[in-house]
Amino acid sequence: MAEKDKGNTFRELGYFASLGISVALAIVIGLALGYWLDSVFGTKPILLLVGLGVGIAAGFSNIIRAGKKAGKY
Repeated sequence: MAEKDKGNTFRELGYFASLGISVALAIVIGLALGYWLDSVFGTKPILLLVGLGVGIAAGFSNIIRAGKKAGKY
């Protein structure tokens, strides 16, 4: 394996390894934003659940984007 190929492989490995962190972070940010909006507007669980849904959707979007990137290789 050439050094250039080895570098690309490690770069791709790092990208896909960080995918789990980005999914978890998207969900936590959605939850936190929903919790904060609930405390501001007094709509207790509704905006928290909406934030959770948005966070999960963002996490799946990251997974789909990573899958498309993997398909290019």
